Amino acid sequence: MKFNLLKTVIIFFSVIFTEVVHAQDPRSFEIPRSEIHEVKSTILGRTYDVFIQLPRGYHENIQQYYPVIYSNDGPYPFQIAAGVMRLAAPDKAILVGISFAKNENGMSSRVRDLTPVEDKSWVKYQTGGAKKYLQFLEAEVISLVEENYRTSSTRIFTGQSLGGSFGTWVLFTKPELFSHYILTSPSLWFKDNMILGVENNYAKENKDLAAKVYFAVGELETLKKGMRNDMVQDLNNFTDQLSSRNYESFEMKSEVIDGTTHETTYPIGFIKGLLWFLDDL
Repeated sequence: MKFNLLKTVIIFFSVIFTEVVHAQDPRSFEIPRSEIHEVKSTILGRTYDVFIQLPRGYHENIQQYYPVIYSNDGPYPFQIAAGVMRLAAPDKAILVGISFAKNENGMSSRVRDLTPVEDKSWVKYQTGGAKKYLQFLEAEVISLVEENYRTSSTRIFTGQSLGGSFGTWVLFTKPELFSHYILTSPSLWFKDNMILGVENNYAKENKDLAAKVYFAVGELETLKKGMRNDMVQDLNNFTDQLSSRNYESFEMKSEVIDGTTHETTYPIGFIKGLLWFLDDL
């Protein structure tokens, strides 16, 4: 029987929505097996919530150690990923999400934290905070998770839009930090496609790239469909450059997902990337 991924996604989220709408008890909806830790970052001088969802059976299977999937960019990727994990891999991994900086506008927080260099053309937002944010992620978030939960050596990063371009930058800046990446609709256009130069500099010094990466972009993320940047072409150009390197230990899939926009690519992209990684978990 052919697996219709889009239909499965629609049915799954329709069921969840129906359950919420028809609930008679006006309690707040909570994600099962989830926790929130407040992290007052000494590196950044700001406070963030760290969302954690434990896999099914975590407290019963006390000898088992789990891969960890990390997402940034506020609650949206975490909530989507939590729903997908419930459907596709409820007992496979710990899921971690990082909020925007508390008491800050979400867009201001994400633009600052997820962009690796300053771009003065962004007059409304501060840019260029990714280097310190990466330090925070490694020293204060990952350490929190690995000191308090049973984690394996497999770390997966997932990001959408600026989160996706941040993950792409991390891939060439600190490649040993994560083993797997799910990067959807990455904003590779940032600072005149500076990521092409970042990868080129990495290639000059390295023949190996020990990572498994799934890229996805929506079919409708083009200039003709009203986007400011042709994100489909940007991703094609970037993955062509990556493929030409023939890095040892590197595995990559890249897809243009039919019918999706910048706002709707992540759920399907996350599922497809996760299914590709399942044998590694």
